[in-house]
Amino acid sequence: MLSDLATETVAENSYKRIRADIIFGRLAPGQKLKLEKLKETYDTSVSTLREILNRLASEGLVVAEGQRGFHVAPMSSTDLKEIAALRLLLETHALEQSFERGDVDWEARLVSAHYKLARMESIMASGDTSQTEDWKRYDWEFHQALISACGSRLLMETHAAIFDKYLRYQMVALSYRGKIAADEHKRLLDAALERDQETAKKILGLHIQGGVEHALARKSPLQD
Repeated sequence: MLSDLATETVAENSYKRIRADIIFGRLAPGQKLKLEKLKETYDTSVSTLREILNRLASEGLVVAEGQRGFHVAPMSSTDLKEIAALRLLLETHALEQSFERGDVDWEARLVSAHYKLARMESIMASGDTSQTEDWKRYDWEFHQALISACGSRLLMETHAAIFDKYLRYQMVALSYRGKIAADEHKRLLDAALERDQETAKKILGLHIQGGVEHALARKSPLQD
């Protein structure tokens, strides 16, 4: 029983590490995932790695090639646009619910999340990109806080999965947009505290579209 639990823990930890390495671009789009090399890197058995990679394939982060093995899912402008549209749809709906149900604790979470994000954005604006992953983590936390009072765990989980795919594009194909993005975050915070749904939805749409356009302008990591 204990050995089974230990195996599950090792497998889950390896899954999280590989997933994070894909999302943060340490495993590049299209990269062949050789089991023997992964075994050394993640200190995990080949059979466990197969299970992990099949799980990631079901999430769309890995492509299974039958007898030819696995590779990291490629990236394309078409895929980015679809992911962004789905993120906007989910986040807008969750935002509406959150604004209606949010209480003082929700406001406190939101203010705290924005404070951390704003501090990191200031560091990025100074030209220091050594904490890029922390910047994106605080970005994620702010947007999660924004919709955290929506009242639906399934909606939150679905949004988080889509946000991770969007985040992958941000890490691989998007650099810091600077003051524009920071200002959009501050305006989202203000609209949330005022419960101004229409303004918040408009800003969110501009925010996501701006990210897509910024990534497409760079284009190099995208296949089409």
